[in-house]
This record gives sequence, C-alpha cells and structure tokens, in this order.
Amino acid sequence: MELKKILIDAQKKEITEYYVYLYLSEKIKGKEREKIKKIGEDELKHYEKLREITKVEVKPNIIKILFYKLVIRLFGIVFGLKLMEKGEELSEKTYEFLESNFEEFLNIRKEEKEHEMKLISFIEEERLKYVGSMILGVSDALVELTGALAGLTFALRNSLFISIAAFIAGFSASLSMAGSEYLSVKTEKLGDRKPLLSALYTGIMYLFVVVTLLIPYFLFKNPFLSLLFSLLFSFIIIALFTFYVSVVYDEDYKKKFFEMFLIITSVSFLSFLIGTLLRKIFGIEV
Repeated sequence: MELKKILIDAQKKEITEYYVYLYLSEKIKGKEREKIKKIGEDELKHYEKLREITKVEVKPNIIKILFYKLVIRLFGIVFGLKLMEKGEELSEKTYEFLESNFEEFLNIRKEEKEHEMKLISFIEEERLKYVGSMILGVSDALVELTGALAGLTFALRNSLFISIAAFIAGFSASLSMAGSEYLSVKTEKLGDRKPLLSALYTGIMYLFVVVTLLIPYFLFKNPFLSLLFSLLFSFIIIALFTFYVSVVYDEDYKKKFFEMFLIITSVSFLSFLIGTLLRKIFGIEV
C-alpha cells in the first residue's frame, strides 16, 4: 500500500509538471521552445509509464499549475524554470527509491537528470542580465534606510518629521544610485547590459524599498512602533529577495539571508546609538 501511494504521488507530479512545461513552452520564443516542449513530453511519458503500473488515472495538481503560472508571470520564466529544477531534484530522490522496486525507473531517472542539465544550460543562455542592478538597489536601500530610520527615530521622535526627512534622503539616494549605476555600466568593457535599463532597475528597486519602509510612519503616530514595522518589512524584503536570488543563482539561501540580516541589524543598532547620542548632545526635543 505504501509503495502504491508513492507511485501515485510520483504519477501526479509527472502529469502536473507536464502541464507546467507545456505552459512554459508557450511563453518561450525561438529554439528554446522545442527544448522545453520536449521535456514536457518526457514528463507525460513518465506519467504513462507509472499509469501502466498503478492502473490508476490521476488528475494534475491544479493549484500547483496555477502557482507556477503566477510565479512565471510575476518573476519571469528563468525563476520559474529554476523552481522546476528544484522539483526535478526532489523527483530524482523519489526515483532512487523506486529503482529498487522497478527496473524500468532506471531510464526515467536518467531522463530526469537530463532535464536538470537542459534547464541549467537554458539558464546559462538566458541569464537575467539585470539581477545585479536590482541587488544593488535593494541591498543599498535596506542598509542605508534602516540605519537612517533608526537614527532619525531616536533623534526626532516624530513620525511626520521622520517620514519627510527619510523620503527626501531616500529619493535623492535612489537618483544618485541610478546615476552611479548608469555610469558604471556605460564604462564596462564587456557585457551587454544597457546603461539606462540598469540605472532604472537600480533606482526603481531602491525607491520601492524606501516607500515600503516608510509606510508605517504614515500609518502610526508612534515613531517607535513605526520603526518596529519598518524593520519587520525590511526582513520580509530580505527573505523574499534573497530567496529569488538564491533560486536563480543556486546559492545558499540561509547564508545570504543571515548575512544581510546581520548587516541591517548592526547598522540599525549603531544608528540608534548615534541618534540617541546626538539627541543628548544637542538637546533635541521635538
């Protein structure tokens, strides 16, 4: 009974991924379409092989299909493919177990491994050119603004004044970062990134973080409560963006998350000390 359940679960996974790959093939143009379509056809063959063993017709996981479609629309095909690649790794572990019971799974596992290689090859060909610009905008904004907000909060203690000062500083910094990225990319000897697009990605991501972290200061009168929510928002942004980057570049998620977490926490704490010190030295009362 346990073995049959594993077979049916694997069968459901194969038919689900068939429809996801089919959707991906419709989104991709050029020669890569046939490559992705072929992977989908292999998944269908795997499903049919499993069906011969289980004698059960299994419906695809509609929720998972919709999830991947949404992910692809929001974060792009490359990110969606990488998530699928991680799914293939899980599938390979399942087939390792099944091989000890069914000899025909040797070929299926081989094809699953080939899928992984094809996906990696595709990512190398179509890597995201502007992830570096986005990382620059997000990381700089998080580090600089959380530190500024901590310092301003303990120095001014007025949500309206803090939000105005932080927005002016954040908006100016986003323009400065965008300009620096434009000049940096323009002077690159190699690479095919466009300077204007790189600058836009950096500036927009920076400004997005600024606006997100300032939302609590417009909602709450208590500046310390606002700071608490801003820090919470910053950790959420770190978690989501680090996950995105770690999937695309196959990097260690936990390591990158805690690295950014420690940097932001340290900068915020130091800014808190400076803000408190300046308040006492100059006797600021707002």
